[in-house]
Amino acid sequence: MQTLDQTIGFLGAGNMAEALIKGILASKLVEPTRVWGSDPRQTRCNELASTYGIHATVDNLELVRQCDLLVLSVKPQILPAVLAEVAPALKPGALLISVAAGVPVAAIERLVPAGTRVVRTMPNTPALVGAGATAIAAGGHATAADLEVAKRLFDAVGMTVILDEEQLDAVTGLSGSGPAYVFLIIEALSDAGVKMGLSRYNALALAAQTVHGAAKLLIETGEHPGRLKDMVTSPGGTAIAGIATLEAGGLRTTLINAVEAATSRSRELGLNAVKPK
Repeated sequence: MQTLDQTIGFLGAGNMAEALIKGILASKLVEPTRVWGSDPRQTRCNELASTYGIHATVDNLELVRQCDLLVLSVKPQILPAVLAEVAPALKPGALLISVAAGVPVAAIERLVPAGTRVVRTMPNTPALVGAGATAIAAGGHATAADLEVAKRLFDAVGMTVILDEEQLDAVTGLSGSGPAYVFLIIEALSDAGVKMGLSRYNALALAAQTVHGAAKLLIETGEHPGRLKDMVTSPGGTAIAGIATLEAGGLRTTLINAVEAATSRSRELGLNAVKPK
């Protein structure tokens, strides 16, 4: 794999930043000496430096002065303050890649020098185990090459799709929030197993592996989920009895409504972020 020639800085070194650092180093996308991370806690900086061999600092300005590519991985509510601090120190031609949920490109572009290239992304937490789903969208000044760089970064921790920015709220409602829905389903399946007499340990292990295996089967075969469902449901059998109960309980409609509600909330948060203060 061809390595990136940029020096990459992670403004904010939380879980998502660490997942990306781990992924890009494991894939040999960049050398550790060309990766920087910043965090207000010196203990966290020491941990990252010793674990991954990267540069780590409590000084955001030091990081920005060193890096050509900045990953904005701070919480959305503090992103404006961080950008106001570092904007004057941005290198000419620096590329910004944001993982701040719900924050539109327009809100970022207002706080940085005119013409700055921005790529907005929406990853999800399974990136922590290399199984993430990320959508990326170009800002007004970003190029096809910038999108390719962002895609290579996030492909190191899962799969990536390129979309228009207006679709990222739907991504937030589906894959961004989706792990929470799936964890709830796994928990419910586990509770059901316990109710039917299984130990909590075995019920949870079986429920989690069933969800994992079903998803893997769908991805690797490329079959429509309806067809795979039909493969499990024999006439008059156990699976069709369970499915009938799920349909009667409105599982399909409830999940659709959950994605719609989360999408609407993402749009609301985005509108608040884009309003000038």
